[in-house]
Amino acid sequence: MRGNVAVFKCLIPSSVQEYVSVVSWEKDTVSIIPENRFFITSYGGLYISDVQKEDALSTYRCITKHKYSGETRQSNGARLSVSDPAESIPTMLDSFQSREVSAGRPVELPCIASGYPNPAVRWIKDGRPLPTDSRWTKRITGLSISELRVEDSGTYICEVTNTFGSAEVTGTLTVIDPLRVTLTPKKLKTGIGSTVILSCALSGSPEYLIRWYRNTDLVVVDDYISIRGISNETLLITAAQKSHSGAYQCFATRKSQTAQDFSIIMLEDGTPRIVSSFSEKVVNPGEQFSLMCAAKGAPPPTVTWALDDEPIPRDSGHRTNQYTMSDGTTVSHMNVTSPQIKDGGVYRCTARNSVGSAEYQARINVRGPPSIRAMKNITAVAGRDTFINCRVIGYPYYSIKWYKDSLLLPDNHRQVVFENGTLKLMDVQKGMDEGEYLCSVLIQPQLSISQSVHVTVKVPPLIQPFEFPPASIGQLLYIPCVVSSGDMPIHITWRKDGHVILSGSGVTIESKEFMSSLQISSVSLKHNGNYTCIASNDAATVSRERQLIVRVPPRFVVQPNNQDGIYGKAGVLNCSVDGYPPPKVMWKHAKGSGNPQQYHPIPLTGRIQILPNSSLLIRHVLEEDIGYYLCQASNGVGTDISKSMFLTVKIPAMITSHPNTTIAIKGQTKELNCTARGERPIIIRWEKGDTVIDPDRNMRYAITTKDNGDEVISTLKLKPADRGDSVFFSCHAINSYGEDRGLIQLTVQEPPDPPELEIREVKARSMNLRWTQRFDGNSIITGFDIEYKNKSDSWDFKQSTRNISPTINQANIVDLHPASVYSIRMYSFNKIGRSEPSKELTVSTEEAAPDGPPMDVTLQPMTSQSIQVTWKAPKKELQNGVIRGYQIGYRENSPGSNGQYSIVEMKATGDSEVYTLDNLKKFAQYGVVVQAFNRAGTGPSSSEINATTLEDVPSQPPENVRAISITSDVAVISWSEPPRSTLNGVLKGYRVIFWSLYMDGEWGEMQNITTTRERVELRGMEKFTNYSVQVLAYTQAGDGVRSSVLYIQTKEDIPGPPAGIKAVPSSASSVVVSWLPPAKPNGIIRKYTIFCSSPGSGQPAPSEYETSPDQLFYRIAHLNRGQQYMLWVAAVTSAGRGNISEKVTIEPAGKAPAKIISFGGTVTTPWMKDVRLPCNSVGEPVPAIKWTKDSEDSAIPVTVDGHRLIQTNGTLVLRSVKAEDSGYYTCTATNTWGFDTIIINLLVQVPPDQPRLTVSKTSASSITLAWIPGDNGGSSIRGFVLQYSVDNSEEWKDVFISSSERSFKLESLKCGTWYKVKLAAKNSVGAGRISEIIEAKTHGREPSFSKDQHLFTHINSTHARLNLQGWSSGGCPITAIVLEYRPKGNWVWQSLRTNSSSEVFLTELREATWYELRMKACNSAGCGNESAQFATLDYDGSTIPPIKSAQGEGDDVKKLFTIACPVILATLGVALLFIIRKKRKEKRLKRLRDAKSLAEMLISKNNRSFDTPVKGPPQGPRLHIDIPRVQLLIEDKEGIKQLGDDKATIPVTDTEFSQAVNPQSFCTGVSLHHPALIQNTGPLIDMSDIRPGTNPVSRKSVKSAHSTRNRYSSQWTLTKCQASTPARTLTSDWRTVGSQHGITVTESDSYSASLSQDTDKGRNSMVSTESASSTYEELARAYEHAKLEEQLQHAKFEITECFISDSSSDQMTTGTTDNADSMTSMSTPSEPGICRFTASPPKPQDSERGKSVAVPIPHRASKSDYCNLPLYAKSEAFFRKPGSEPCPVVPPREASIRGLARAYPAPARHLTLEPGAKPLGLPPPAPAATTLPQRTLPMPSTTSAPAPTTSAAPAPAATEPPAAERGPSHSKVGGSRDSLLEMSTSGVGRSQKQGAGAYSKSYTLV
Repeated sequence: MRGNVAVFKCLIPSSVQEYVSVVSWEKDTVSIIPENRFFITSYGGLYISDVQKEDALSTYRCITKHKYSGETRQSNGARLSVSDPAESIPTMLDSFQSREVSAGRPVELPCIASGYPNPAVRWIKDGRPLPTDSRWTKRITGLSISELRVEDSGTYICEVTNTFGSAEVTGTLTVIDPLRVTLTPKKLKTGIGSTVILSCALSGSPEYLIRWYRNTDLVVVDDYISIRGISNETLLITAAQKSHSGAYQCFATRKSQTAQDFSIIMLEDGTPRIVSSFSEKVVNPGEQFSLMCAAKGAPPPTVTWALDDEPIPRDSGHRTNQYTMSDGTTVSHMNVTSPQIKDGGVYRCTARNSVGSAEYQARINVRGPPSIRAMKNITAVAGRDTFINCRVIGYPYYSIKWYKDSLLLPDNHRQVVFENGTLKLMDVQKGMDEGEYLCSVLIQPQLSISQSVHVTVKVPPLIQPFEFPPASIGQLLYIPCVVSSGDMPIHITWRKDGHVILSGSGVTIESKEFMSSLQISSVSLKHNGNYTCIASNDAATVSRERQLIVRVPPRFVVQPNNQDGIYGKAGVLNCSVDGYPPPKVMWKHAKGSGNPQQYHPIPLTGRIQILPNSSLLIRHVLEEDIGYYLCQASNGVGTDISKSMFLTVKIPAMITSHPNTTIAIKGQTKELNCTARGERPIIIRWEKGDTVIDPDRNMRYAITTKDNGDEVISTLKLKPADRGDSVFFSCHAINSYGEDRGLIQLTVQEPPDPPELEIREVKARSMNLRWTQRFDGNSIITGFDIEYKNKSDSWDFKQSTRNISPTINQANIVDLHPASVYSIRMYSFNKIGRSEPSKELTVSTEEAAPDGPPMDVTLQPMTSQSIQVTWKAPKKELQNGVIRGYQIGYRENSPGSNGQYSIVEMKATGDSEVYTLDNLKKFAQYGVVVQAFNRAGTGPSSSEINATTLEDVPSQPPENVRAISITSDVAVISWSEPPRSTLNGVLKGYRVIFWSLYMDGEWGEMQNITTTRERVELRGMEKFTNYSVQVLAYTQAGDGVRSSVLYIQTKEDIPGPPAGIKAVPSSASSVVVSWLPPAKPNGIIRKYTIFCSSPGSGQPAPSEYETSPDQLFYRIAHLNRGQQYMLWVAAVTSAGRGNISEKVTIEPAGKAPAKIISFGGTVTTPWMKDVRLPCNSVGEPVPAIKWTKDSEDSAIPVTVDGHRLIQTNGTLVLRSVKAEDSGYYTCTATNTWGFDTIIINLLVQVPPDQPRLTVSKTSASSITLAWIPGDNGGSSIRGFVLQYSVDNSEEWKDVFISSSERSFKLESLKCGTWYKVKLAAKNSVGAGRISEIIEAKTHGREPSFSKDQHLFTHINSTHARLNLQGWSSGGCPITAIVLEYRPKGNWVWQSLRTNSSSEVFLTELREATWYELRMKACNSAGCGNESAQFATLDYDGSTIPPIKSAQGEGDDVKKLFTIACPVILATLGVALLFIIRKKRKEKRLKRLRDAKSLAEMLISKNNRSFDTPVKGPPQGPRLHIDIPRVQLLIEDKEGIKQLGDDKATIPVTDTEFSQAVNPQSFCTGVSLHHPALIQNTGPLIDMSDIRPGTNPVSRKSVKSAHSTRNRYSSQWTLTKCQASTPARTLTSDWRTVGSQHGITVTESDSYSASLSQDTDKGRNSMVSTESASSTYEELARAYEHAKLEEQLQHAKFEITECFISDSSSDQMTTGTTDNADSMTSMSTPSEPGICRFTASPPKPQDSERGKSVAVPIPHRASKSDYCNLPLYAKSEAFFRKPGSEPCPVVPPREASIRGLARAYPAPARHLTLEPGAKPLGLPPPAPAATTLPQRTLPMPSTTSAPAPTTSAAPAPAATEPPAAERGPSHSKVGGSRDSLLEMSTSGVGRSQKQGAGAYSKSYTLV
């Protein structure tokens, strides 16, 4: 009915219902998704709610699946008949009767009814409305209950009601718990003969069946085993035997549920046995002893102790303990702590359990007087053994003997006397063994003691056998029980089945002395049972048991009666009998309705059975069962009984003939026939589906009925057949005895509907189609046709695929063209005809891999390791899509290569492409191919083209290098060619490099010789000199690797002349001659020969004297006073005597003034060595020796301390010399006749300074470094040590580099990785300071995934194939790809790791499941990540729908989120900006405080003065600017001025930067020097080798100058550029030194600055904060902050460039061209070794912030400060004090060397710098035409307010004016024409025009 609910059920045969289930429903071959009006129940039913007319147009089928085989089947189609609503009472469509469901599972109770109006549904449980529970849900399909509980069981009623009536259905729901079994005990170990009880506890399902198994065999009940309990839950084993051991299982089953548990039973002989015991012993009184007794048994026995047959009392002296070991052994100890004599005797341990007992005994003797305990009389049982112990205590004794009737025992075989005195009587006899027994103990040879005991023998009863005779009901029974022997009195009792029998109920018991009888007056069934007679006396109790069986003849309980049976139904013929033994019943049958003639036994088959109550069951009554039946019973007692009855069979209405299925053709007439039989009358009704056919209302149907004998034939005619008639028709036959139905499935056949066509997959040259056949016309589809064409063509040009098998629902169309558009349609066929064409589909094929290779491939070698590849794209028609990129394959074609291509990939950029292959082998031939690829794949490769990389330098040196010294100046070097593979080109020749190594460690000039041979002769070498030799090969590309250094020494030769000679008179007849060793000894000096000749003596031959080579002076005596002598010296080597020295003339004198025979000069030594400076003297009296060291213009005496020592011979010893020990040392020898002086220049060699290291080039696997060496420290650089490590690691690797190298390439590095590099130089002293650590990154990045590549190439229901070619390596090879995937909603990821970059398979996936995929590709540069989602196909190859997101409430959240996000982001942005500004301000103030703290720490250290001499007058004034307590020096090219050292900050103003030049744009360079701050242990900060106050000169001039080396200083340079165009700005008031006449003036000027971040260069070349440069940078920042905080509130500081500072003096020269590396222009921003920043004007509104800033008083130098000042500072008037003591006198020679003029003006409290003044010795200034504006530096004695500006007078004369002219509080200092404080006329004019103008200043930090 339209608007009601329709119900479809899938009928599954009951035989397979357990294994087959409904998985889905189809509507016209389309799977039904449960939604909207369609519902699929848990038991497989299909419900359609709100049925509409169009629902009748579809065919419905159910799909089933086998649980184990997975086979799926489709049912036949069913149609729905829809009628218009008509008022009717509810009719049940679907319901339930009974359900049994396990707890915890859900259940659905169907209840669906139709009717109009739609009925309402109400559910009732156990007579009450449903309780409120969230687990209960009322649905359209019925009642759904989730998570069932046991209490949900009950009776459920579903009531449906509308206005026309009601209906209800009742059903029972039974909820059962899962069946659980617990068997106890789990493991039992006991003894044979014991009782075993196993209990099987069950929970869960009721009505279960229990079976018992032992060792997998079913347990059979016997005499030992019984199964008890209501459900057989208890297994009892009595008197268990060994065979009963094993594994017992309790199996519980209920329908399909099964559960079991098991137990292990182990039986062993459980009778106790003693396994360990104690032995006899003798103890002393008070001596503790312990007795042990161990016994085994099952169950474990209990041990008791007795002493002389009496239990041992438990007290403090007797303690027992007992425990059971793991093996079941029971151990018991008897501990007697303080034994007395009474504790002696026979100890017995007895072990008992339920099975039996065992005992052991032994005597323990306690020393003491023997005695016998009182002995109790003994009663023995006849026939058993008895022991009698002689209870002796005390020890020792001699023997124990037994006597009976004065006879010594034993006297027969039944008597045994043990050594411990125990008497054993075996098989005791009453007459023979009764009487007195005497125990006699011999305690002394003639003395014994005795004790007697009486033994009484008791005889147990003996019952004579008796039996029960067979008995019948009503008989009399008499049974006697007679005791034939035994001691009186005897007590006799009876028991039945274990219970005492009492007289009564027809049973009488009569007893006499030794007899008792059982009498039953009338035997009945209740007397059946086991009867036991029990007799007992004082000796024992015995019994005898017999069974009484009572026999009863059979009798009827229920007699058979005549009855009717219905054909086909079950019938029971009642008959019930009883009797004993139980009677045997037999049924017999006589056919026919007349008198029975003969009965025949009824064969018992599956259809006919005898029930337990003896009734006869006929499961299906047939017509042949009509007749008489006889029930006969017998049991052997009495006569048999029997009774007959008659069975009549009634036949219900039955359909005997109808077609099950039949076929009709649509539009034709069809007849359906149905034949019925049965008891008349019979009514036949036709139904179509569930609707009764009424021909009067539907004229298409006609029904006719006719009789045919005992049958009725009914015919239904359809006129004509329609598609709606393809349903089940049923004919119903009804009579009084039953109803039958015949189902006829009518199939109306017609041509099929067209299939539904869909495109599953489209590829480049093929496509995969899938179709679903809708209505098949109720005829098997015989085939399909597919037609396709180009979309632009007509169907006349179609291509077809014919006669496709009907079993196939998908097909592949191949040979298509890529990137084309096709139209496709389809037909289906059955035997009726062809369908209409399907809906036409339009499909575009995908791209395909290119079919053609790239064109015009050319190769061009670029370098020795790179080749440039160029090519053009493939032909357009062969590209098959858009070319995305290219793969370039290259391989080495030289011999020995593996021939494998290496592949690189690049993206396409156009029609012409260029790519450069890097990191190739040098001078090697490579073959290159190129492939194009598009989104579909890679095309064919081009033909291989070969090219050879360019030549490079050889990578290995020549081999077998040898050197042989031929003569003193000739050597031969030979070698062999390097390996061919390392030449990297065509060998052009060889180069030999050699240099000399001097004794002082210095290296000579490096020389080289080029040759094409493998041997060279070196001539003109220095004699007897060590040489270092290296050989290299070179190609056209350049020099190759040098060979290892080879050392050779030239041979000896005669020496050169001594380097110097002195001769002095030492007395009137002797002289002393001294000399220096030859400059070129040319060998080892063996001796010296001194020649002495007197030209006026007439002796032609000179006298010769010889000395050892160690002695360098000689005294020649016996000379004549007043006669002149000529002396000379020659050295001798093994080669002979050398050249003679100069000749000196000397005359002995009477007076001997002090003379020094040692030589002055230059001494060079490495630092940290001990140095001896000799000063040997002669004279009479002995001269006094004094050493001084020059310091500026004074000579400081050398003090003797732990570092300095002056020996008695005048030698000065300096220990562990340092750099500051360098200088000029003067030795003066003095006596009364005169003095002599020598000067020694000591040069201390130190380790080299740090190199300046930079990165020049990087690649994917290499970093090329370049450097400029620093100062060599006075010794030639021997080489460099390069250290590098990965950025995040501290594992440094070392590389040693030759001293001649200035660059190096680090190779084999990780791709895309940051590296740290540092460099240090080495000289003869050692390794120098390490350079700044720089960082550089090799090319490359982490992998990334290209979105242009398709990730999934194929997916089915269980596998997915991934294409990983979309991963771009980023320039670094991918090392691993990790895939992680999981079903959506699952927590656990599955991982797969692969090194392949092509394809990988994901296997064992779930069908029809959405998956999440995570990918991570890693290389040396890092890892890239990518995620994706995919879904596997369904089992039939169909796709699954996407996962839908929740709608409704989420939309409002999204809107709110969209609105709130911008607001939140804006708020966060404002807050973040505020925090950043606050942090910056805090960071700026912190940096100022840190710089101030650092400066205060530095200034607290000991200042060292500069000892570098000034060669000539100062070049101009210098100015010290104080950056928080750190002194800096500003140096102009022309002048110098200096202010005090205090905390004030003096800005460098416009006046200081003024120059008399053309008023165009110009720059001025200013140098800033920072003095060294040295700790006691050495320099705090390393500073470069700069002489403050001078223009640095080259090393050569420094070495020759008479100065002290002072390394570790630094210089800054400030540069200012003036603009030629004025600008108008507001001004700020700046204060500086005032003008002439002490009048303070002000000048308006404006400044500004800006701050920016460091450039990217900082990553590779940023200065380390540990270096001096970074320290100065921090100080400069502090200076800038001081200005900003006090004067320029809005100014900022901009660092534009920063490079590593070069510390060498050769690199820091300003204003000179002495060295090629000098810095000649300080305005070049890119010059290495500097940090540059700029300042520019501030905003106008900030101009007034700098006014009224006071500057504190400058520092006033003390005397010591003054004496330590450099020369240029001492010329300043500020540092001169009136009446100050002069500084130490400089020796005359030293003063002449310095040659400087100085003046010392008077001091002043207030300093005014005037433009007209100038220091002494400087040229006069040019005349000034105008007054210059000046700046005032206020002092504490003056006001801080600015004074009015006045004009300045022309400069005075160059002489120093008196102090009075200058006034008490002022002093004037002048400057040169270009000084910082003076201007020319043109400069003044410019200043006036631009004084308020804007300009910028550039500062360079070095």
